[in-house]
Parts: sequence; C-alpha cells; structure tokens
Amino acid sequence: MFDVETSLHQCLEKFFGFNRFKGQQEAIITSLLEGKDTFVIMPTGGGKSLCYQLPALVSEGTAIIVSPLIALMKNQVDALRNFGNEEGIAHFLNSSLSKVEITKVKKDITDGKTKLLYVAPESLTKESNITFFKEIKISFFAIDEAHCISEWGHDFRPEYRRLRQIIEQIGKVPIIALTATATPKVQQDIQKNLGMTSANLYKSSFNRANLYYDIRPKQNAIKEIIKYIKGQPGKSGIVYCLSRKKVDELAETLRVNDIKALPYHAGLEAKERAKTQDMFLMEDIDVIVATIAFGMGIDKPDVRFVIHHDIPKSLEGYYQETGRGGRDGGEGNCVTFYSHDDILKLEKFMKGKPVSEQEIGKQLLHETVSYAETSSCRRKFLLHYFGEEFDEVDCGGMCDNCRNPKQKFEGMDDVALAIEAVTDVKEKFKTKDIINILLGTINSTTKSYKHNELECFGKGAEDDKNEKYWNAVIRQALVSGLLAKDIENYGLLKVTQEGKTFLDEPYSMMVTKDHDYEGTETDDSDISAGNKEGSGADPALFAALKDLLKQTAHKLKLPPYVIFQELSIEEMAIQYPIKMDELVNITGVGQGKAHKFGKPFLDLIEKYVEENEIERPLDMVVKSIVNKSGLKVHIIQSIDRKLPLEDVASAKGLSLTDLITEIESIVHSGTKVNISYYINDYIDDDKQQEALAYFRDSNTDSIDAAIKELGEEDYSEEEIRLMRIRFMSEFGN
Repeated sequence: MFDVETSLHQCLEKFFGFNRFKGQQEAIITSLLEGKDTFVIMPTGGGKSLCYQLPALVSEGTAIIVSPLIALMKNQVDALRNFGNEEGIAHFLNSSLSKVEITKVKKDITDGKTKLLYVAPESLTKESNITFFKEIKISFFAIDEAHCISEWGHDFRPEYRRLRQIIEQIGKVPIIALTATATPKVQQDIQKNLGMTSANLYKSSFNRANLYYDIRPKQNAIKEIIKYIKGQPGKSGIVYCLSRKKVDELAETLRVNDIKALPYHAGLEAKERAKTQDMFLMEDIDVIVATIAFGMGIDKPDVRFVIHHDIPKSLEGYYQETGRGGRDGGEGNCVTFYSHDDILKLEKFMKGKPVSEQEIGKQLLHETVSYAETSSCRRKFLLHYFGEEFDEVDCGGMCDNCRNPKQKFEGMDDVALAIEAVTDVKEKFKTKDIINILLGTINSTTKSYKHNELECFGKGAEDDKNEKYWNAVIRQALVSGLLAKDIENYGLLKVTQEGKTFLDEPYSMMVTKDHDYEGTETDDSDISAGNKEGSGADPALFAALKDLLKQTAHKLKLPPYVIFQELSIEEMAIQYPIKMDELVNITGVGQGKAHKFGKPFLDLIEKYVEENEIERPLDMVVKSIVNKSGLKVHIIQSIDRKLPLEDVASAKGLSLTDLITEIESIVHSGTKVNISYYINDYIDDDKQQEALAYFRDSNTDSIDAAIKELGEEDYSEEEIRLMRIRFMSEFGN
C-alpha cells in the first residue's frame, strides 16, 4: 500500500515540481487515498486538477476522470505526459478518436500503463465502454465540473444525471467530485445526485483578492473594448460574447485595428479551435474572443483581463469566466459591459423552453441583474451568492463600487418595512411581489391575494421611492442576512432569525441606490456610430460643418440630407476625421460619399483641429470592418441581376415592405443600388418625375411629409419609399 505520510510530498515534487501543497490540496488527496468519497468546491486557479491527478499517479489501477470538454481533456493529457516519459500515462476517450486510436488507448489501460483516463459523460454511458471498465482495475472516479449535474448550475448537462447509476454498474470505488462554482443549492444537488451526502466536504474561499470587478454601461462597447486593449499592450486577455456571430465580428474588428486576436467557438473546426488555443498559450496572439465554450481547463496563469461584451446568463458563469484572469495571483481586471436590453434579449431566448427551466433561468438572470445594478461592494455580493460571508472593508477598492463609492443613506426604517411586508404575506412571495405591495401597485396578484388590504400596502410609495429604490433595500437585507431566498420555491423571500431580531431591535442599516443601466446600449451594430443628442459633439465645429453642408447642397442643387445626414455631421464633430479612410468610417458615409463629397469637409475639420489645438480622440484609430450581412449581399446581387423585388423577398421569407426597409438601409450606408428596372414596371413616368422633383427640392426625406405633399390618393407609401431609394442612390451615392 502507498505510504501517504512519507511519500505525498516526494511525489508532488517528482511529478509536478512543487515543494508544497496549496490550500486544502493535501487534506483532499489524503481523503481520497483513504478510500472516502470526497467533494471539492475550489475556485478557478485553486489547483483542483492536482487533487485527482496526484492520487491517480500513486494509486494502483486507472482513475476515470469524467470531463465535459474535449479541449479540457487534451490540455490536461498533454500536460500530464510532459511530467513523465511514458506517453501512455494519460489518455482521453471521446468522439474525436478513431477506432485504431481507441484500441491503442484500451491496450495501454489493460497493460497497466495508463493512470488517468479522461472520458466524456457520453462515452462513459456507452455499453461497450461499461463492459470494458468492468474488466479493469479502477482506482477511483473523478467528476470534474460537477456543477453540470445541477439544473441550477450554469452549465447543466442532462447526461451528468446518469453518472451515479453508471458508476454503480461498473463497481464500487471512491468518487471525488470537483467544481469551481457552487451555490449552496447546487452543492446540495451534486451531493444528492451522486449519492455523496456523507462525503468529506472541502470548500475553499471564493474570494479572488487580485481580481478587480468593474461593470460599465454598454455605450459604444466595441470602441471601448479596443481602447481598453490598446491600453494593455502585450498583455493576454479574453473577450466573451454570447453569440458566435458577435465573436467572429469582434475578432475581425480587433484584427483590423492591429490587435492580435482570434475567434473561438463551437462552430469552428476542432483543429482550428485547438490551433487557436495553442497560439494563445504560446502568446502568438494576445486576445481570444470567445463564447463560453472557451476556457474550461485552460491553464494560462497570466490572463490579465477578462472582458464581457455581453453579461452572462448566471453569476456562476460570470464567476467562472472572470476566474480565468490572474490565476498566478497577479493583475486580473474583469470588465463587463451591461445594458438592461441584454437581459430582455436573454429572457426572449428562454421562450419555448419548459416552464420549470424558464423559472430557473429567470431566477439565475435576476441574480445577475442584481449584481450588475448594485451600488454596494460587488465582492461582498458575489461571495454572499456562493454562501460566504465577507466584510466589504476587506475589498480594498478592488471593485468599481468600492473604488468610487456612491453616497449611502440611512435605510433602517425602510429595511424594517420590507421585512414586515415579507412577514405579512406569510413568506410566500418573491421580491417583485413585495415591491408591488410596498409601492401600492394594483395588479392581478395583489387583487387575487387581497394584498391591497394589508396594513403595509402602499406604505413605501412616498417621495422618490420607486422599484429601483426598493430593490436596493431588499438586496441590502438579503446580503446582510436579514432576509433569505428559498431557491427550492422559485425565490420566495423568508425572514431569517437575524431578521426577526432586527425587527425587535432595529439598528442602523446604510443603503446605496442602484445604478441605472436602462436604455444604455448604443451603437453596438456599428462601431463608428455617433451618440445622440448630448453626446459631446463639438458645437462650434458642428455649426461650421452644417453651414458647409448647406453651401455644398446649394451649389450642387441637392437637399443637404442627400450629401450627409445630420447623424453623420454630428459624428464628424465628435471624431474629428482628417483623412479619407477616417471619414469612410463615419456612420452613413461609406467610400462613395466620402470620395464624392468629403474633401471640403476634411479640409474644414483639419483646419479647425489645428487652430484650436484639439487633441483628437484615441478611438479615431478604430477602423470598422465591412459589415455586409449575407442578406444584404443577396439583395445587392439580386438587384444587379434585375430580379423582381417580390421574388427577392420571397426567397428570403420577407414581406415586400421588409425588403424595402433592407434596401433603404443599404442605400443609407452609402451603397448605390439601381432599382429603376423594377420602378419602371410599376410607376408611370410622370409620377416618377414628380416624385424625383419633390425630393430634389425638399429639405427633408420624411415619407409622411412626401405623402402629404404628393397626395396619398395618387401615391402609396411603398411607391414613395421606392422613389426615395432611387433618388438617394442616383444623387447621393
């Protein structure tokens, strides 16, 4: 039998080159080697993998490691093979292997060479593999990323639910389950499902003191990301997006702006993903733009920033993804761009799923919203979510809210009122319902349960106390342990013993109002788009450009909007373009308009910049990528082939009205299209000339104004829109 006392440290140094264990690693390994089921909750970067790798290397037989990602398996197998001379010491078994390769793996196991075998949960459940595993000596099972078992986990996988029964079929050996993120509810789920309720539990602190948490409003997010990365030269970072399309677009935008970046998502070929991963590890590229498919098990210690272009669906996901930064204990900046619009999009994605799944998803999302919008210490909020107490004084300014604190106000009476409301409804309602009671909102729930007859109904509706205010109050009561959420029952609020004590003897409770991120998302579809009114356009330059626009329009006998729309002029007064390739990037300009009308505008701006000694914004170096979606390309090609617009619309499942909207978008971006062939068949020549004359003389491109002037009896809205497209294309582009 292996002598634990004398040899564990020797093996640690021999195999891994470390002279001491980290945190609870030694106790965990000892527990497993003594044949006990062991449950490990350890944050990313805490050294989870060593907790099963070392005992596997020193035990008789082969350890089966259940892992959800092929990338994770490959990475760890390569690392283990580097520790020793024997390639067969570690293998993986998954769908990426050929029959010949599978035979080789099984032979190495049978010959006793293999100490660790990584398997996907799907591979473990195959009958042929179960039969094989029954015939070999297994030292233990390790269930990595164990949160996948729980429906309340951020990465639930139904196949994980079957692991216990499969393991029992194979034979009774110890199990070690490991996860980097587990709320109390998920922890309970894992233990129950794996039959590990009496397992030795090792839970490390979730506090990553070196990580700086920062939530920013989602305004011109892509520009801000480029500026941020350019301010971190030579540093490694990850940018997360929710969709593959956004990953591809953003990676390309970073590349054209001289940032060494590549995309990573499940839609790419396995070889391409592996190559990208290796380039990131070898520092041939600085930035990976990824969906959440990237990062699990990637052991790059010096990732210096993790940026979320989109807020994740759960705080577990957020914690795990941000946890890939600063694993070496050095700098790790976690920047998230947040808009309430993103939450609405995520809620839409849930529609069509089973009701129970929607309820779980909404609750997880609600916690994410609470975290993003809170003005109190983010670290305290995050750790409270994972069942850990933390004093915000210890944050040391390592989150945006502690570094730039908002003014607090005394909330003792209001916290007490919220707790009373929870008590009055017998602890059977959620936060939203309690807030409706406090504000005196009459809706179907308040009517059905006669909440409007409660003494506390409407008591919180005074002054500027709105939904956001009461959200902040209830959140403070939750974080302070006066209220608790009953997760099992869809987030019903309960009063804790401490809350009851607070009601008897209230004490000072300082509260801060939440951040307001509603409607903050702007211009993410076009990185060059200017802000709306109040966005910081230089008023003197804006006025000068408007005068030049009028002069140019008068000289060319065209309406000003045909040359440049006001949005384009406004953005010029923000960005100060002085070169043609900079002007091309201004919204609604494009190559055609820039070269046709741009020179005098560039001359004026350059002169203005010199005379006023203006330092042009850094983000003027941001270059956009040609963004022609497949649909737009199809439309342009179809018009070039002179296909009837009805046929073009039908081919793409659009109505004619929707197709016209798409063509308008193409024309407004500066691309010329010729739909005369279609117009000539449907609008007689006199009406065409009348409409063209109207647009030539008008100072507005408003369709309503055109209908009023030309007469709705004579022209349909569709005809006027088609004529405006023709006019803009012929004279503007």
